[in-house]
Amino acid sequence: MKFPQHRPRRTRSSANLRRLVAETRLSVDDLVMPLFVAHGRGLRQAIPSMPGIHRFSVDTLVEEVAEIAALRIPAVILFGIPENKDPLGSEAYSDSGIVQQAIRAIKKQGIDTLLIADVCLCEYTDHGHCGVVCDGRVDNDRTLALLAKSALSLAGAGADMVAPSDMMDGRVAAIRTALDGGGFHDLPIMSYAAKYASAFYGPFRDAAECAPKFGDRRSYQMDPANANEALREVAMDIDEGADIVMVKPALPYLDIVRRVRETCRVPVAAYCVSGEYAMIKAAAQQSWLDERAASMEILTAIKRAGADFILTYWAKDAARFLAQSGR
Repeated sequence: MKFPQHRPRRTRSSANLRRLVAETRLSVDDLVMPLFVAHGRGLRQAIPSMPGIHRFSVDTLVEEVAEIAALRIPAVILFGIPENKDPLGSEAYSDSGIVQQAIRAIKKQGIDTLLIADVCLCEYTDHGHCGVVCDGRVDNDRTLALLAKSALSLAGAGADMVAPSDMMDGRVAAIRTALDGGGFHDLPIMSYAAKYASAFYGPFRDAAECAPKFGDRRSYQMDPANANEALREVAMDIDEGADIVMVKPALPYLDIVRRVRETCRVPVAAYCVSGEYAMIKAAAQQSWLDERAASMEILTAIKRAGADFILTYWAKDAARFLAQSGR
């Protein structure tokens, strides 16, 4: 096909024509909203490094989830900030833990939304690492029992899905065994299968108060230089019983999203993380970028790369943008 017989601009000439030939379609059905819940009452605390995002107490969280459901966003994922932290992160698997309380309160109101519960210890430990620390190192195998206990507690509170984000080896199998043993055979697991040791998590760590007190997480989260390793991690998690696999972060790892999508046959999620959100917010505040245009371009690119759905702090805004455009 040569010019002038073929002119690609012909199918770009109007908004309606562009809609007709669009290869990738982002919809509200593709969105999951992350939420932070803390102890207290009447709390709606702004997070400075994540403009527009808040920490909620259980009562205000219920109101927020109702608003999210009214926007037709199908799911939220919950992260907890405990009242007290300890070396073993005991509130993570306490039946009176803050996320467990939140799940029960939302369920009591009958709000029609999918409640995904993050499973990790980092928010709950006083050292900020994702597992049990022994002699200055995270002990993978000792951590598995606590992660399984956490998943079982969250399932008992009414979670519709659990999402282990710790990156311990073998944790999907440990959680699946615990859930099945507790009678939760039908509860799905969304595994953070390819979670990289990324610089883009900083604002989240502010929000969840979970920055490590020593060292870093590079001994258990993935090296950003590696791609084939991500495929091995995904395959292992699927073999252990993961129903959905996730790539995190999203934007710097679109190649990984694509490769995972092409090599596995379970749903693929991508997490557009706090740093991705914060840098666009910061640029928009300086009038360097149009936030609406930039955020929708990013979410469309993640979907185009192969994600079946996206965890994003723009979920509410994107839902409104899509509704305004008839999507």
